[in-house]
Formats: sequence, C-alpha cells, structure tokens
Amino acid sequence: MSETSRPAPIEMRIEIVVIPVSDVDQAKRFYGDLGWRLDIDFKASDGYRVIQFTPPGSDCSVIFGKNVTLAAPGSAQGLYLVVPDIVATREELVRRGIPVSELFHDTGGVFHHADSKGVVQGANPDRHSYATYASFKDPDGNGWLIQEVTARLSGDVKAGDPRFTKEIVDFIRGATT
Repeated sequence: MSETSRPAPIEMRIEIVVIPVSDVDQAKRFYGDLGWRLDIDFKASDGYRVIQFTPPGSDCSVIFGKNVTLAAPGSAQGLYLVVPDIVATREELVRRGIPVSELFHDTGGVFHHADSKGVVQGANPDRHSYATYASFKDPDGNGWLIQEVTARLSGDVKAGDPRFTKEIVDFIRGATT
C-alpha cells in the first residue's frame, strides 16, 4: 500500500496508566504529596476501590486501588514524567519530601537505557532536550523517570539544529522513514 493510499490514522490517546500498589491509602498519600490532583476515590460495597490522580499539566492520569489490576505491586517501571525544567522539578519534589535521584544522563545522548549502561551522574553537559533525567519510586517500588524536554521533536528536525544531538536527529529520521 502506498503512502498516499493509506487511510487516515485513527485518533487514539493514552489517558490512564494503571499503577499496581499494595497499600492503597499509602499510595494515595504519596501521589498527593507529589502535588497531583485527586480526581476520584471510589469505593464499592464489595471492597473494590479505585483512585485516580492527574499530574499538573497532564492529559493522562494514573489509577490504582483494590482489585484494579492483577499486576504485582511495584512492577510498573519506566513511567515518564516530562518537565520543562528538571532542576526546578527535582528541587520541588525534594522539598515535598520525595526521595529523588540526582540528575543523570546517558552517554549515548539519546533517551535512556534501562540497563543503566552508559549512565553518568549530572545533567547532559550541553543540556540537550530529552537528555537529562532524575528518578524516583513510589512506596511499592513503581519506577518513575523525570525527563527534561525543552524543545519538542517533530519529523522535520534538521541536522545541525543546536537543540538536538546528531544521534537524536538520526533516530528521528530512522523512525520516520
């Protein structure tokens, strides 16, 4: 099928991510301490309970509760929170009592490797967008990555754009061809 004869894409949005937790009230306190908006705390007579929080500025929420998922508590990993200023975000979370890692980056310059190979302490030296991280875990060990994005990628990023490393531009080109 040629590029021009493909049907238009179907609009889809990620709106909820399920977080498996062991202690619903402890998780509720933790996510509230992050400064996230509590959208719902629903309890049914059969013991079913669902809590929904939305991070400030996000169109996607998280839910957790009792009998919401069969996943093991703490098994959600690699959940990304994208922020425009990672230093200010980290400082605010620490001020709120959240144990957040120091800043780190990947020596490859493109995103983050889950196996931690190539991870170096400190912000990306050139402060490239998408290249600096911090991390934290909720009380069950569900893992969150905070990623600084100061300029959004698009399919038309050109080589030499000072906002992005060559590796990111090459990655985009490979992903869009």
